[in-house]
Amino acid sequence: MPDDLSHAEKDSGPEALFSPLHSVFADAPDSVTFRKLRKRLVRQTQEAIRAFGMVSPDKAGKGKRPRWLVCLSGGKDSYTLLSVLLDLSWQGALPVDLLACNLDQGQPDFPKHILPQYLARLGVPFRIITENTYSIVTDKVPATNTYCSLCSRLRRGILYRVAREEGCEAVVLGHHRDDSLETFMLNFLHGGRLAAMPPKLVNDTGDLFVLRPLIGCAEEDIRRFAAQMQFPIIPCNLCGSQEGLQRMQIKSMLNEWEMRNPGKRQVMARALSHVRPSHLVDGELFDFAGLELGAPGTKDDGL
Repeated sequence: MPDDLSHAEKDSGPEALFSPLHSVFADAPDSVTFRKLRKRLVRQTQEAIRAFGMVSPDKAGKGKRPRWLVCLSGGKDSYTLLSVLLDLSWQGALPVDLLACNLDQGQPDFPKHILPQYLARLGVPFRIITENTYSIVTDKVPATNTYCSLCSRLRRGILYRVAREEGCEAVVLGHHRDDSLETFMLNFLHGGRLAAMPPKLVNDTGDLFVLRPLIGCAEEDIRRFAAQMQFPIIPCNLCGSQEGLQRMQIKSMLNEWEMRNPGKRQVMARALSHVRPSHLVDGELFDFAGLELGAPGTKDDGL
């Protein structure tokens, strides 16, 4: 087993048998508002897992259970991801073994003790990997440019390797509804293509899934949940430290639209799952050349 491996076993004492919730919620607020928020996030996550086939019924029901590598950055999104998955697993609604994983990228003043202590206290199996990608990124990329592209490629390669070593079939990320929408707008305005963050994909080598179970969850709900759960947030000193990024500009624009027209984000996000290829202009996606008179046509919206 690699030297960087650290595990904590789940507490199976008698009190655990009668606890209505996983220990991650031991200090959570006991209010109607919080319970509704938790249940909404859990429901939306469960719906995404079911709708996008993140758990194969065949694998879950036969032999060895699937194993997921749940990636933790120390931010609000990944803490929420882990909490919701633990909630579903505790309820018996997620037949998957979870392994939490944090990549220590060698950032200055990174508090190395926070995540191991937090995960050990919860009794969650985990693995901490230390790779100095911080120095690589800051050396290769000028401070005036965004670190995100190179940083994410380096992280992805390391996490894929760890997932293989641990026998995991999926790398699970904490991206949410607003991340996907922002990516869509970035691609639309700056990349010249219609593409967002998919809820489920297969990596380039074809041996791992990449899953985003929070894809239907609103960032504002996650922010409120994280604040009430009082997660020990670890700030990012790489991309999170840069100002004026295109993504931040997109986020600001979407925030302004939401303020003027509440609910606009949800409407825009809904559009990502209601696509009409016949009403776009992509000849590879829809056979416009093959359309003939006398055949059933596509609905004309009159736009």
